[in-house]
Amino acid sequence: MVIADAPASDPRRRLLIGLSLLGVYVIWGSTYLALKYGLEGFPPFLLNGIRLLIAGALLYPLALRSGRAHPTRREWAGAGFIGGVLFVGGLGMVTIAEHNGIGSGVAASVIAVMPLWTALWSGLFGRWPNRLEWVGLAIGLVGVVILSREGDFQASTVGLVAIMVSPVLWAFGSVVARRVPMPAGLMAAAAQMLTGGALLSLIGLVSGEWITEAPSTTAWVAMGYLIVFGSLFAYTAYFYLLVTVRPALATSYAYVNPVVAVLLGLTLGRETIGAWGIAGLPVILAGVALVGAAQRASRRAPAAA
Repeated sequence: MVIADAPASDPRRRLLIGLSLLGVYVIWGSTYLALKYGLEGFPPFLLNGIRLLIAGALLYPLALRSGRAHPTRREWAGAGFIGGVLFVGGLGMVTIAEHNGIGSGVAASVIAVMPLWTALWSGLFGRWPNRLEWVGLAIGLVGVVILSREGDFQASTVGLVAIMVSPVLWAFGSVVARRVPMPAGLMAAAAQMLTGGALLSLIGLVSGEWITEAPSTTAWVAMGYLIVFGSLFAYTAYFYLLVTVRPALATSYAYVNPVVAVLLGLTLGRETIGAWGIAGLPVILAGVALVGAAQRASRRAPAAA
């Protein structure tokens, strides 16, 4: 498990940050294809609800053994709020988009704008983007407009709306995660998975989702991959980054995930990507890169002074 508590002066901290970044860069890029295969045997909300409940149930006793106390009522409420925003709003909408025909690589390309939304949400909490960041935001959104012309989006309005909403909500949850009562260490990730998984499962059952026949071997393998790698490793690593480094670095996986997802979709997933997708992805990444460069420059300026 990547996440562990380490004081700022501990040399393990840099290693943990590096491993966590590697995990969210590569593993989360592959989960878009895993979701596609999981949807072959599980309905969208139950797919994520089951996976998160199992992952949270496995992580919870590990957190207790590491010395963490059971969450208080306020901490459960905070974890439930963040888990709902991230998992129901962010992850859930990605899955709905793929369930409605959006390719895994195209979905990841749209999610690449998430750091841009993070910058905007950060402004509402006290730090508005500077001029260079606004330029980056504008370029990134132009890339989304270009990408929206891709055939997948033209064929599915539901998928288009879902994948556009997803990064907005994921960015909001990432920004406010530091501002709500939350358990410490592994217990925070476990509580978020349990509450988010419960909400997703409840929504799925209320909306009429049922598993009417035994899922295929491929769907079960995808479910196992999402539980172990997508949730236990990658999400706990992501939450460690959220509480350890600046949001801009924590969300920098958006640079790499689309490349990983597109490559896996084109090879293992037998997907195709058209001219609009090829044109839109570099524009989005250019906008994200510009926002990241502006944020790094603004941090260096006070240090130099």
